[in-house]
Amino acid sequence: MIKVQKEDFNISEEIESLTNGDSAIGAISTFVGLVRDQDNSEVPTSVLKSMTLEHYPAMTEKKLLEIETEAKSRWNIKSSLIIHRYGQLELGEKIVFVACASSHRQDAFDACNFLMDWLKTEAPFWKLEETHSGNDWVDKRESDDKAAERWK
Repeated sequence: MIKVQKEDFNISEEIESLTNGDSAIGAISTFVGLVRDQDNSEVPTSVLKSMTLEHYPAMTEKKLLEIETEAKSRWNIKSSLIIHRYGQLELGEKIVFVACASSHRQDAFDACNFLMDWLKTEAPFWKLEETHSGNDWVDKRESDDKAAERWK
């Protein structure tokens, strides 16, 4: 299931919905991404004020569905969930939630890792970091591309 939304979400409720009473599910692997301050040990105060995520709805949902379908073709997962927020988010707010449910833990772990790696590199979201010194669009990170390479 794919959800692209502005509003926050409740992790416990989402996991409950994901399993839907299926007693064949023996493992759930999850990832929650939060808005965090920039890594700058030289400046002890907050640098980031907020982050704004933008997207084109039809394009984003289509791509997220493709990514989810790929995960389901590679691993034996009974259900999966991708929630990605957009709009202006403050420090500490949840941005993304990925959950994979399977009979066995390894499928859940691998599918969840795959989904996050591909979301970071393939999902069409644009991120604007708003700092005390100005605003900057976030560029792709080489480390994200390297992480996604293991799945190709």
